[in-house]
Amino acid sequence: MKQRLDLFIMIDACGWEIIKDRPQFLSALAPHRRKLESVFGYSSTCVPSILSGRWPDEHHNWCYFIHDPQNSPFRSLSWLRWLPKALTSRRIVRRYLTKVVKSTLGFKGYFDLYNIPFHLIHLFDFTEKKSPLQPRGMNRGPNVFDLLVEKGVPYFVTEPDLSEETNRDRLIADIEGERIDFAFQYWAGLDGLLHRVGNQSPEIDTKLAEYEAWITQTMTTAQKHYRTVNLHVFSDHGMANCDRHLDLRSKIEALGLRIGADYNVVYDSTMARFWFFNDAARQKVSKALEDVPEGRIMPEEELRRFRAHFADGRYGELIFLVQEGVLIVPSHMGERPIRAMHGYHPHDPQSYATLFSNSSSVPKDITHIPHIHRLMEAALERPEVDLSASALHALAA
Repeated sequence: MKQRLDLFIMIDACGWEIIKDRPQFLSALAPHRRKLESVFGYSSTCVPSILSGRWPDEHHNWCYFIHDPQNSPFRSLSWLRWLPKALTSRRIVRRYLTKVVKSTLGFKGYFDLYNIPFHLIHLFDFTEKKSPLQPRGMNRGPNVFDLLVEKGVPYFVTEPDLSEETNRDRLIADIEGERIDFAFQYWAGLDGLLHRVGNQSPEIDTKLAEYEAWITQTMTTAQKHYRTVNLHVFSDHGMANCDRHLDLRSKIEALGLRIGADYNVVYDSTMARFWFFNDAARQKVSKALEDVPEGRIMPEEELRRFRAHFADGRYGELIFLVQEGVLIVPSHMGERPIRAMHGYHPHDPQSYATLFSNSSSVPKDITHIPHIHRLMEAALERPEVDLSASALHALAA
């Protein structure tokens, strides 16, 4: 029997508003729960923040697509513009093309072509070419896997290309073989379900019950092979139902400006990010956005406060954010509406994340999702005893 196992299990989109009225969820396995503030951005921001303990303006993993024609890896895809849009806008076709392009370009992280128009794709670069789930996988700085390698700690990490069930079984096999001392399990199925059915569907309880059964199975196995098992279950954000749709693209296209000559834009699901090539374009777009009641231009001071301001404008010179519950559609993420979305203001109710633990000594100052990294770091610094508030506070100092 080995001495200790630290289990960190991330359930994507299991937000505070989803679980606060479900006190039975993990009540026996991890009874100590709290609300965590997320970061401004999507999972492309949240996951790197958790894994590194740093903020977007430090690790520089924010949104996926950016304006950068000089460094675009997609110039060879321009011929796809000649295919019928009825074909290339279909999700199944995009998924197939995504697999081919990812393999051809050698991208290691999450990648999706989404709904970027092929006649414009040469204007864009993609920012997650490496995987944050691997050592040296951040755009800037180290992550927890760099620390694990440095300390020589044997660990398990989810393989994103495999199913949740396969990753569950892989972890249990590693536990049974006593091959690891640390695990980071990442389940994304709830996120996909919520996008499809919204945050009030009875299917949520079914999915949470499935996760609880998996965690129970994992813990039962671990307690047979390790004297001490520390469990932390957490999320990156919540999920808001989308009851209002905003066709922002039509409003901007009505201005008569030319993409590539006057401006460029990425229409994400909840924000639009603009780059400008002349003052007239900036003024026209800014004025048009000020007249859109469903959202607002994010002030620089507010972006700085949420640690999502990039002085070089890499991720956008102007960020327009919609209100919680509004979905930009059509967008570069999709042509058709989905039931729910995340990526709203961090202080909107459905943005908050969760933390469950079987330890009563998690410090009170673990309040934001980047702080989860402190728990991971403390686990590696104290391999033979349970987490203590004094150790975690010392690391945070």
